[in-house]
Amino acid sequence: MKKYNPVTEEVIEELRAALGAEYVRVDAGTLDRYKTDEEPDPHYHHLPEVVVLPGSTEEVAAVMKIANKYLVPVTPRGGGTSVSCGAVPVCGGIVLLIERMNKIIELDADAMYMTVQAGVLTKEIQMRANEVGLLYAGDPCSAESCLIGGNLATNAGGNKAVRYGTTRHQVYSLEVVTPTGEITTLGGRLKKCSTGYCLEQLMMGSEGTLGIITGATLKLLPLCPYRVDIFAVFTDVNKAVNLVPMLIKAGLNPTSVEFMDNAFVRAACDYSDIRLPHYEDGSYVIVTVETYNEDELDSKMEKLDEICNEAGADYVGEADERVWTVRRNCLEGSKALSKVSTSDDLVVPQNLIATTISALCEEAKKFHFKVCTLAHAGDGNLHFNMLKMDMSDELWEKEVKEFHAICYKYIYSVGGRMSGEHGIGFKHVYDLEKYCDPVELQIMKSIKKALDPNLILNPGKLIDVE
Repeated sequence: MKKYNPVTEEVIEELRAALGAEYVRVDAGTLDRYKTDEEPDPHYHHLPEVVVLPGSTEEVAAVMKIANKYLVPVTPRGGGTSVSCGAVPVCGGIVLLIERMNKIIELDADAMYMTVQAGVLTKEIQMRANEVGLLYAGDPCSAESCLIGGNLATNAGGNKAVRYGTTRHQVYSLEVVTPTGEITTLGGRLKKCSTGYCLEQLMMGSEGTLGIITGATLKLLPLCPYRVDIFAVFTDVNKAVNLVPMLIKAGLNPTSVEFMDNAFVRAACDYSDIRLPHYEDGSYVIVTVETYNEDELDSKMEKLDEICNEAGADYVGEADERVWTVRRNCLEGSKALSKVSTSDDLVVPQNLIATTISALCEEAKKFHFKVCTLAHAGDGNLHFNMLKMDMSDELWEKEVKEFHAICYKYIYSVGGRMSGEHGIGFKHVYDLEKYCDPVELQIMKSIKKALDPNLILNPGKLIDVE
């Protein structure tokens, strides 16, 4: 990995002149706070040398110009909810926070769009859209704490992706600061466009390595007035995962299809102090259906109940707020079982989710760690959360590496990829290097070098150019 210059007093003084002294932090407490994101393993932690809080796109550009002048690395950071070390300053340098840029600039209910700064909470965007009878369809599980800029940078997924797509499908245009400090707007509020490269799509999912997203114009949709949430409980996990392709083939067009195995159900119920049917032995499939017509909803509810029972469900009921609380607390519930864990974010073609879960869960039985399985099953996105139980550190690291090798080989063999929504970050840089098509990888490296000639923007993430 490239070597960078340290942050000197001269650099700090230029940052203070550009942003104001109160928005340039070098105290030990602040630096320690931003050594990691959601990653608990200290093996991945790295201290920044300075933390900055720009208040405008122009100030972000000024930071990037200073960083280029002194060859100092910059790590952009949104809400810090990354689970792939995407906001860990692995090379030290500057951590750039976007949280001060938190304004909703415009909401046009007639034209159905919203223009926002990158530091707005995703939940606030959802609520503001709902207030005028509209929907912002991006819905990552961390919506109450993540920022829209981070969603855009990682192409965040979430519960509604099966119907509405991921974050990249909710965007008209982006305001971006390039790695060398220029400001540009990519895309436009257009239904279609064939004018040159689709650069706004390139920027989304690039994990802050090709530019810093400072604002966006988002697409809004009519809000469906009718909705039902059903959860089906299965004591046979194979029957649970086999329900998913049945739902898709039935043409129900569900908004979400979420799967939780019993390990996650128990952990999340305990953490939430909630008891649901078959807590002891059930795996859950939660299905959301939304319509614009009440008769259509009734028809789909009947069909949904019929399919769940045909699949062998032991219980079918309404997924009330208790069920969704359990779903939202899956990760926190598993963390309560073990302080050391790691989570995967595998994605396969939609029709292969059932066979993939079955195959890899069978492989997981060969290891000593505990596995909790969660899936955005309707779009083929699978999360394995591996918990370090009664194991030595050496055995834990050895077995996680071995299991990953099995998982990634299997995933790529069926046309999948190692990340559906969390991104590669720092954690999986060398895994991507190993499994990615070499021509594809070289194209990505060429783009990175062209846009960021000094390689200073979020180094150590996604790809290792050198």
